[in-house]
Amino acid sequence: MKKVLALIGILVLVGCTTKDFSSPGLDPIPGSVTYGGQPRTKLTKSPPGSTFPHNFIDQWGQQVDETYMVQPDRSLKIVHREIRPIRFNR
Repeated sequence: MKKVLALIGILVLVGCTTKDFSSPGLDPIPGSVTYGGQPRTKLTKSPPGSTFPHNFIDQWGQQVDETYMVQPDRSLKIVHREIRPIRFNR
């Protein structure tokens, strides 16, 4: 019985995933920090691997939430993007 529970526990842990930031990243869209190229200023105080958010409204009126990661060469990579329509309260 203990072996079965241990096997189930191992299978559950194997099924767990973490975010994989090793991909090349998402393509920038108008409003992204990296749209039109990398920023001219380098993030010298941010350690490589650190992330920060950026929120903006795109050209279609949708709210865009992006997360950027600082690369070892101090460039930025978009690692997550969420697009939602703007909600108007009445």
